[in-house]
Order: sequence, then C-alpha cells, then structure tokens
Amino acid sequence: MNQQTVPPPGGAAPQGGVHDAVVIGGGLVGSAIAYGLRRSLERVAVLDEGDVAFRASRGNFGLVWVQSKGMGLPRYGSWTISSAELWPQLAAELLDKTGVDVRLEQNGGLHPVLSDEEFDARVQFMTKLQQQPGMPQYAWKMLDRKELADVMPGIGPDVRGASLTSVDGIANPLKLLRALHASFAHDRVDYLPRRKATGIRRDDGGVFHVDTPQGTLRARRLVLAGGLGNPELARHIGLDLPVRPQRGQIIVLERTRPVLKLPLSTLRQMDEGSWLIGDSQEEAGYADEVAGLPVLGTLADRAVRTLPALRDVRVVRSWAALRVMSRDGFPIYEQSETCPGAFVATCHSGVTLAAAHALKLAPMIAADALADDMAPFSTRRFHVQEA
Repeated sequence: MNQQTVPPPGGAAPQGGVHDAVVIGGGLVGSAIAYGLRRSLERVAVLDEGDVAFRASRGNFGLVWVQSKGMGLPRYGSWTISSAELWPQLAAELLDKTGVDVRLEQNGGLHPVLSDEEFDARVQFMTKLQQQPGMPQYAWKMLDRKELADVMPGIGPDVRGASLTSVDGIANPLKLLRALHASFAHDRVDYLPRRKATGIRRDDGGVFHVDTPQGTLRARRLVLAGGLGNPELARHIGLDLPVRPQRGQIIVLERTRPVLKLPLSTLRQMDEGSWLIGDSQEEAGYADEVAGLPVLGTLADRAVRTLPALRDVRVVRSWAALRVMSRDGFPIYEQSETCPGAFVATCHSGVTLAAAHALKLAPMIAADALADDMAPFSTRRFHVQEA
C-alpha cells in the first residue's frame, strides 16, 4: 500500500485524489453526518478507529427523546424537536436503501415519579422548561396514578404518576448503526475501519491532510465526530473542547412478550422483547467497566418499584459505556475560525439527534457554513466573562 495516500475501497476518490469531506468517527454521530454529506457531496470518507476506542454508540439506550431537553438552552430544545420530526424520513430512507428496519416508534414517552415530592418537582421542572423564552412548545401532561395505570398496567404501589408527552419515542441503536454503515456501501462512501487519525494539517490551498498509520487522506472539508477523542483532534484545528466522559450502566433482562406500550426514561422494552434498565450518571473518568452492585442495585430497585412484575424476569447481562459530555451537557457544533472547512460535532444524544445530524447539520457542512441559529452550540459560550 502506498504510505502517502490510502486507496479508498469504495472507489469514490482515485488514488492520490482529494475527498470532498473526511469524517473522523464512525459511531452514530459521525455515521449520520457522513450519510447526510453523501446526499450532496460525491467523495466522502469515514475514518473509524474501531472497538479500541471509547465508543458511546455500543452502550446506547436508544431513546428518541424530547421531554426534559433544553433547560438552560432553549435552542437545544428546538434542535431536539426538529430531529424527532425528521426521524421518520431518516428511518424510511435507511429501510429503502439497506433493508434494515431501525424499529422507530414515536407513540409518546413517560417519565415516572415514585413519590409526591417527585411528582411536584416534575411539574415544576416541566413548567419552568416550557416557560423559557424561545423554548418551543409541545403538549405534555402529568398523569396521576389512575391515569398511568390505564396506560401502563401493573405499576407498583410506590408509583405516583408520570409526565407524558406525545413527541417521544424509541429506536434500536444497534440496527441504526448497522443501517448507517450499510448505507455506506449503497452510496459508495469510503468506510475505513481501524484507521486512527494521528495528525491533521491544512495546506496553503485549504486542503486538509489527515494522517493515519496506513497513510494520509486529503479532503476539502473535515468533520471531527470522534466523541471523547475530539478534544485531542480539535487542537489541530485551533479549538479547545471542554468534554469529559460520564459513565452510564445498563441492565439487560431476558425477553418477554411485549408488555410496555410506551417507553420510560429509565426503562424500555426492545423490539425483540428484551428489557433495558438504565440512566446512571457517574463521574468515573475513563473507567468504562461495569462497577459492581451499588449502582446496578439502585437501577434495579427503581425498575421493580415501577413495574413489580420485573422481579420474575431474569438478568441476562449488564454493560457500561461512556457518554460524551460537554461542560454544560449540551452539544458542541462549530467551524474552526483558524482552519475554515474544519467542523466539530460533539454530543451525548447520538440516537435522538441522528436525524438532525444527517438531514440538517450535514447540509450546512456541505455548504461550508453553519446556520446563524447554530451559534448557541459553539464553544464561545464557555468563554463568556462572568459578571
């Protein structure tokens, strides 16, 4: 193999040629962006470090979730809603191209509360969320215990109710990643697995040179979508990304007949019948292993208090993965001022935001400019002087 240029297996760029865009990161964020870029650009490549990387995509809960999003940044609320609205289009396109059904369901979602105090706090939170200037409005209501029991039979005696919205839903995150990667072959995107980006430079002609152990790729546009690897990569293009890992753990229960009509924020039933219990949020650095019984016990206890029948469903396995969290928890989207044509995309909601990344963000990148209303997501928000 030529050590200076990686010959793309898909044939989109001739050896020694220049790609229209190179995306660093083959997880849900990078794959969705690459999918969207290929809609308007001819030569797109994806560098995927592989399973040696800290991959948030392999530990995703699979919610397409709107409620609770946007407190402190209403623009994030509207960005999330726009993605939820575009999800049916993305799911239909992927099914048509690849034959993979990502099992999208958007019938609503529930956030259960297990005490009167939690009930009141949830009402206050949702009310305050919707009252923010610029926050898009969507229908929500608090269900009391009787109303919730009609929607979710078999709730436990501790359950006081739940917040309900019609805008929430679920998808299968593994099938989504599979569909996006299958689309690369269909659309002739150059997918380059086990390729770690080791260096980035921009020449006087505005072309980016991305070094890997297997050679160098050249591109007119560059997208950093490498999750927790983004801070190191971003320094090559003059950006400082305040991103940290946050561990989440999941309990997987055996398959049962379909029981749960609507997903909960911490409990869902997959399309094949298995159950996921989750939503731990642990500041554990880069430790991505399952961390014993205390956290898992807390997750299991709350799930059983919510739906006591789960006591009789056996645990199959558990896993842990690292979320990609910015300092304030919101996404970061930005074009480098010192290296025009280089963009960064960092977030922890790869499933929820997949449609927005593919159908809204990618066209902006292809056009070489983010829209003005994306400014709240730039790193400039971290550099505002305190009064």
